[in-house]
Amino acid sequence: MKLVLFQVGGTGEVTPGLLTDRGVVSIADIVKKSYTPQLTMNGIIDDFDKLKPALERAAATGEAKPLASVQLRAPLPRPGKILCCIGNYWEHAQREPRKLSMFLKNPDAVIGQGDTVMLPDFTEPYAFMHEAELAIVIKGPAKMVKADNWRSAVFGYTGIIDVSARGNGRHTWPSGPPAAWTGKSFDTFAPIGPCITTADEIPDPNNVVIRFWNDGQLRHNYNTDDMEHRVPALIQWASTVMTLNSGDVIACGTNHEGLGFMQDGETCDIEVQHVGKMTVKVSDPLKRKWERGVYMGQDSTNPEAVKRHRPQS
Repeated sequence: MKLVLFQVGGTGEVTPGLLTDRGVVSIADIVKKSYTPQLTMNGIIDDFDKLKPALERAAATGEAKPLASVQLRAPLPRPGKILCCIGNYWEHAQREPRKLSMFLKNPDAVIGQGDTVMLPDFTEPYAFMHEAELAIVIKGPAKMVKADNWRSAVFGYTGIIDVSARGNGRHTWPSGPPAAWTGKSFDTFAPIGPCITTADEIPDPNNVVIRFWNDGQLRHNYNTDDMEHRVPALIQWASTVMTLNSGDVIACGTNHEGLGFMQDGETCDIEVQHVGKMTVKVSDPLKRKWERGVYMGQDSTNPEAVKRHRPQS
């Protein structure tokens, strides 16, 4: 089942819905509406087991609007927390896993399908890159979850682009002590979507293909089997540090071999297998330019094969 938030014609009330092969089906008459779209989605997550029969009927027989006639919005427009893995993929000839670690990304940075990543209007020596990732959508509250019980804390999955500023400003912006998260947390630097796919449709989150295109150029093209620390370990680690609540997000990290720059006027697409494709634009008021192409490595841009670097046992 694929859950969305949408507007008809791109304006008016944000409505919860289901993304189906027939189009988008409103579920506004089934679910409890809350004060904000995020709280409405949190309520769906919390009450999903009770709502599921009615949602399945709606998916099969409810009136469907053509996808082209609606504007999808971020399915989680203001998560309570966005936790992002640092690295977390086997790359190149690496043969020892790095220590698992995460940082918090600004929840106000979320945008969705068709929205625009706005590069900040500052003159510091900065470059901006995409990191296309699988994201876990939490069902909470979840605290001290053991790795062998990880599914109890997972509602579903979505896609996220962890837009990243690299350069001097990443660590000190606009002034102050070093803080790597600052270059990750500018407004619009967390595109999420296009939907939330429920966990039952992705039985193994460590066998999912992630792809990313920049103006049609394939950059990221990797399998989540290459995670250094897999989804069960991520759930255990994060829930040991803090309580995870419904609607929180864990971004699972990226394969850095496909990194490239994002710059003014470009169109970027992320596609997560079993979730779908989301498109965002890029705008830069300073019109900065960097060399186009893949910044690190070439293997992950081969459209015919997804190379895996995980050491074989």
